[in-house]
Amino acid sequence: MGQHHHGQDPHRHGHQCERGHDHGADHGRHHHTDLDWAELAEYLVGQAELFAPLNRQAAAWLATRQPEPGLVVDVGSGPGVVSCLLAEEFPGARVVALDGSGPLLERARARAEELGLTDRFDTLEAELPDGLSDLDYPADLMWASRSLHHLGDQRAALAAFAERLAPGGTLAIVEGGLPSRFLPRDLGIGRPGLQSRIDAAEDRWFTERMRTSVPGSVPETEDWPGLLTAVGLRDATSRTFLLDLPAPASDAARAYAVSQFQRARGTLADFLDAADLATVDRLLDPDDKASVHHRTDLFVLAAHTVHVARR
Repeated sequence: MGQHHHGQDPHRHGHQCERGHDHGADHGRHHHTDLDWAELAEYLVGQAELFAPLNRQAAAWLATRQPEPGLVVDVGSGPGVVSCLLAEEFPGARVVALDGSGPLLERARARAEELGLTDRFDTLEAELPDGLSDLDYPADLMWASRSLHHLGDQRAALAAFAERLAPGGTLAIVEGGLPSRFLPRDLGIGRPGLQSRIDAAEDRWFTERMRTSVPGSVPETEDWPGLLTAVGLRDATSRTFLLDLPAPASDAARAYAVSQFQRARGTLADFLDAADLATVDRLLDPDDKASVHHRTDLFVLAAHTVHVARR
């Protein structure tokens, strides 16, 4: 994806950061003029397709809570992989993919066309959270996956989301979960526990760099059900879904792991010691048999938490 300075930062785009933040879905806020959109879209599509089993489970659970929504809105949709999955899960619904990036919405439209969904699939290019007012109708189901933590005032943004729900409508936000895991604790090179230290570095980066760089950033306790209740929604609850792709890893799982270690190397260099950075460099070296490109013990284990409440 090329190295971009932080602030126009592909780490913000789908980086499944280890504390369960996705530095992705930030398309609602910035126009990243120096990003290679085609490359970014490929990465986001690959990640979303890998996570499709998890998102299908989440969508099936939402269907038990909101069985026949007329309008489903995917807020911060990116290239529309999950938007299309929601369209398949809710065959009677019209689906709107809402995002701040025109190039990614083009991908969403193309995907909907390939899947034969265009008769009930729309896109809306809009900035968050203000762009929600551009929706023609209130939503029966609103899905916001890892877009909220890229907005300065998360409570105000949740209130804006809630305002655009139809009476009885459901808001589902994906935030938190568990750190992703790719390798055993002792991976045979460097000091054992590398991924735990990457998690700790990621936490620091998220707090000290990512959140503080968001315009109008307001500190907020990450009690998502509490916040959903605070903005006037009811019956708030949460459920966590697992992606379990055991070793030996598929090519897609391996590509995802490589991208995560690349992003960790790019984003977290200031937060990891020299020995750990050297280990990450070996993990990324295609000529090194101990790298993630070749390892037989590579897996993907990830957990995403979905918080829901009703208007």
